[in-house]
Amino acid sequence: MKVYLDNAATTPIDKEVLKVMVEVMENQYGNPSSIHSHGREVRTLVEKARKTVSALLNTAPANIFFTSGGTEADNTAIICAINDFGITHAITSNIEHHAVGHTLEMLEKTGKIKLSYVNIDAKGNIDYQHLEELLQNNPKTLVSIMHANNEIGTLTDIERVGEICERYEAIFHSDTVQTIGHYPHDLNTLKVHFIVCAAHKLHGPKGVGFLYVNPLTKIKPMMFGGAQERNMRGGTENVYGIVGLAKALELAYADMGMHQNYIQDLKNYMMDALKNAIPEISFNGETEAEKSLYTVLNVCFPKMDMADMLLFNLDINGISASGGSACSSGSNIGSHVLTAIGANPDNPSIRFSFSKFNTKAEIDFVVEKVKEVFVKFG
Repeated sequence: MKVYLDNAATTPIDKEVLKVMVEVMENQYGNPSSIHSHGREVRTLVEKARKTVSALLNTAPANIFFTSGGTEADNTAIICAINDFGITHAITSNIEHHAVGHTLEMLEKTGKIKLSYVNIDAKGNIDYQHLEELLQNNPKTLVSIMHANNEIGTLTDIERVGEICERYEAIFHSDTVQTIGHYPHDLNTLKVHFIVCAAHKLHGPKGVGFLYVNPLTKIKPMMFGGAQERNMRGGTENVYGIVGLAKALELAYADMGMHQNYIQDLKNYMMDALKNAIPEISFNGETEAEKSLYTVLNVCFPKMDMADMLLFNLDINGISASGGSACSSGSNIGSHVLTAIGANPDNPSIRFSFSKFNTKAEIDFVVEKVKEVFVKFG
């Protein structure tokens, strides 16, 4: 048996998404910037996709800009906000995805901004009172706080963060890559200036995403070279990807509650099974359903003599999981998230992340192999 439990890194594409993408690939090959009929037909597909996305998020189509994915969207929001609004101070957490953390660190190193970090606790929850204190002392600030952590799954109350930011006239950007398509986002009421999406996190294609820009927040383009995306992003649109993104989000919203209940049940089932198999294990981050991303479970194992063999042996047994965030895979540097929450470096951790395609039979198989490997190397 082969089991894929690395859905926080990327998800398998939904067959219905692939179907609509193939139809476009085979029949709609015009450049959407061309004025002839072939181009106009493809332009219609792009704008129809934009309307689908915006309707699901309860915002206007003009506020959605298609990108190559979450990293580009994060970079655009952060860099353009700082450059265009003359921002000299930013607040973030030290468990953000590198698309955010490294971007802000670069801006600080080049003298663009001063960077402050909001306190977090041992489960990855931000200190909202500390955030407010930082904002009191630093007007005209950019706040960049993710909705759900990609490694440990801890959720942040971005509604609360948005309300705090509004009180101090701060610009609020949230990396929502792990939660778009998994939780509803009402952008008509959410007090946020930028959120982002990567289609491959919700059973869509890789290489496409979007940036939402609040209509009251006007930024200049970061990429030049053409008038695409209403002069905000030069470059021929990834039409097949955009169509696939819209279809994936449409499917996600159609059955969101059902999928959430199903996947949460899988997560709870695996937590119980692991504890029964290896009582010494614990879990990193929040595990309560209302505080934790239901697709992610980060398991902390007891100290092992050959900890580096744990993930390797799971792979040999056909089980795909992750020792950290996908962007750090293969790196000898430990997880910055686990370091930030004070996890013991002697205890190996594995992130298992689920999708609607996983089953309890797969969970049983994984837990059995985890126990076998742990007994062998523990």
